[in-house]
Amino acid sequence: MFHKFRKRLEEARRPSPVPPPANRQRNLFEAAATYVAACAENDLDGSAEAARWVSPEALSFGVNELACRAVIALAREHDESPRTVARSLLGLPAA
Repeated sequence: MFHKFRKRLEEARRPSPVPPPANRQRNLFEAAATYVAACAENDLDGSAEAARWVSPEALSFGVNELACRAVIALAREHDESPRTVARSLLGLPAA
């Protein structure tokens, strides 16, 4: 999984032939949301494009923040602990 993430970040470092629409600066949370959604849809071009919007460090921070918020939301929805939800999402046995 981390290998795919690293590969996409390396691909994203290549100069983008098309700037963001209207030369608008993207924020890290917009980049993270777009990147994760594209990865979930197996959209390599979309994830590479989103990764070009911010630095790799900023994207990593944004993806981490999105993961934390998603796990908390799912835990509340299912009335379970975040640890249980996170382990379940990764296919790990209950701790």
